[in-house]
Amino acid sequence: MELSDSVTHKNGRQRKPAVPQGDMSDGNRVRNTTPDLEEEGEALLRGSDTENNGQPSVQPGIRGELGNVSLLLFLYVLQGIPLGLAGSIPLILQSKNVSYKDQAFFSFVFWPFSLKLLWAPLVDALYLTWFGRRKSWLVPTQYLLGLFMLYLSVTVDTLLKSDEGQGPDVITLTAVFFMLAFLAATQDIAVDGWALTMLSRENVGYASTCNSVGQTAGYFLGNVLFLALESADFCNKYLRAEPKETGIVTLSDFLFFWGVVFLVSTTLVAIMKKENARGQHGRKKVREETQSVMETYKLLLSIIKMPAVFTFCSLLLTAKMGFSAADAVTGLKLVEAGVPKEQLALLAVPMVPLQVLLPLIISKYTAGPRPLDVFYKAFPFRLLIGLGYAVLVWWTPSLKQEGGFPLYYYTIVLFSYALHQVALYSMYVACMAFHAKVSDPVIGGTYMTLLNTVTNLGGNWPSTLALWMVDPLTSKECQGAAGQKCGSPEETGLCVKEGGVCVTSLDGYYVESVVCALIGLTWWVWLGNRMRRLQDQSPAAWRCRIGQ
Repeated sequence: MELSDSVTHKNGRQRKPAVPQGDMSDGNRVRNTTPDLEEEGEALLRGSDTENNGQPSVQPGIRGELGNVSLLLFLYVLQGIPLGLAGSIPLILQSKNVSYKDQAFFSFVFWPFSLKLLWAPLVDALYLTWFGRRKSWLVPTQYLLGLFMLYLSVTVDTLLKSDEGQGPDVITLTAVFFMLAFLAATQDIAVDGWALTMLSRENVGYASTCNSVGQTAGYFLGNVLFLALESADFCNKYLRAEPKETGIVTLSDFLFFWGVVFLVSTTLVAIMKKENARGQHGRKKVREETQSVMETYKLLLSIIKMPAVFTFCSLLLTAKMGFSAADAVTGLKLVEAGVPKEQLALLAVPMVPLQVLLPLIISKYTAGPRPLDVFYKAFPFRLLIGLGYAVLVWWTPSLKQEGGFPLYYYTIVLFSYALHQVALYSMYVACMAFHAKVSDPVIGGTYMTLLNTVTNLGGNWPSTLALWMVDPLTSKECQGAAGQKCGSPEETGLCVKEGGVCVTSLDGYYVESVVCALIGLTWWVWLGNRMRRLQDQSPAAWRCRIGQ
């Protein structure tokens, strides 16, 4: 897990890097929106600067639609809240010493955003006309999000308790947070589609800005801010005059507050916001034309069957195997070594300016005809950074002091994270640039959605597998109790009962780090050049021949 993913997991969350004009979450949707050509023609005949009565019209610009932009921004903030909360749970679980198999099981929570292409056509095609195409999904989805949060606010403390030898109820936690992620992904599809018709044609470009800023802000509130305010140490050190045993807020309080916000705000949107109203100054919004569900699925299948696309997708699904140990496990290992989870979360804050600037800088090198050359060159550096993370984890316990870790340690962690971000964004922006380059413009939205979905899945499954394999690859010995072993939780309990202690003789994380680096190096040598050669394919190789 990259250090941002130690807070967010983007993977899958997985938490997706914020990229101007092309947020990764933007790719995970099906959009088939076309202007109303008849209306456009009539407008040209009338004159673009006049109303029906012949009077000059006022160009509203963004000022005329501040209300709609504010609503979109708020809806995207709401979307980021459950994602941020889900990203904080692995760190809380790690502080309760759950197994890495449990962490792997919980990592399925971050899959829905990578799989929403599977049900996005249904959200686009099925709706209640009288209520509104997007509100038909947005309103019930947000109501369910609020109800799930209220349910969790009552039960989460019990689910996370580890009394009487019983650890947290990971299965129930995973089920509930998976539903939260599924509902947030569905809400994302609805809001993305609504954004295209809520804003006028000249202002629709602000939708992607609302998406990026809103999701980032919501994630920050649900993850970084929550972990800081939930930490007694952080609050006692920076926010309180008199120390207390708990933080300013608890997880149950936080969930209850946002559950109420979801229910109240959704009710207001359902009652007060009309979806199909005319735009301000008499302008109509962009009208959508949507393919049927079966047509969309047939289109996706026809794209996948193209040889060039099939090869590219196969490479995308395997390219991130070499980074899985570093991206999925490193942050949890730092928490296990004693680094406070709220400090790891706060390290994401100074990275925000870098995450904004990097895509702008890197795009200068990916704008040419061969963007995947940047991907290929950044690949080995990211592998080296992964090995550097393993060294950092090994070094961490020796630096722990009575009052925590020294400032220079966090400086080194921050510098390592910054280097990782440079390599990660170089590969990500290069990939997105190639997606835009090869996507058939006739069906560009669906085409790019498919490629971005495959890219996300290529990061999710190796991360889950890496978490799953940590425990089997770890060797432990029982010291102080003859004849006892530590190969399972039951054996560990017997060792402790007999007066012994289980000591790790070989940490599976280090084994994984080396194995992943070797797998990644092999991929780079044998398949990296094959990916680069895809840039030599003619444009016709990427054009979809529908019906063939």
